[in-house]
Amino acid sequence: MVWPEKRKQKGVRRLLFSFIFAGRGLWYVVKNEQNMAIHLAIAATVLLLGLIVGVTPLEWALLFIITGGVIALELVNTAIERVVDMVSSGYHPLAKIAKDVAATAVFIYTLIAIVVGIIIFYEPLLDIFG
Repeated sequence: MVWPEKRKQKGVRRLLFSFIFAGRGLWYVVKNEQNMAIHLAIAATVLLLGLIVGVTPLEWALLFIITGGVIALELVNTAIERVVDMVSSGYHPLAKIAKDVAATAVFIYTLIAIVVGIIIFYEPLLDIFG
């Protein structure tokens, strides 16, 4: 069966394979990207801190959205970097711009995540260490 025909297949088997492929992508980034390891360590720390200080359900929702957003953007950034590397064998200014812009998206969202974290954890931590 040729690739276009496989793309048209539907069903549980194809769905399961899509999860397997996603898991492989996540494992690749965790294994090969230092920034992902940093993001995951910070995410684990934030979630543990949320358990310690007892954040509200709304704050949990915000923490999961923000944390998931940072991780998802890091995955997209890595995908963009790999595609640029694949199509550009040497240095090209547009390749550099594509990589820099993708990295900037992660950076900006991470800054927003930090601000949200400060808003959520400032008072509870002040009460604990006050």
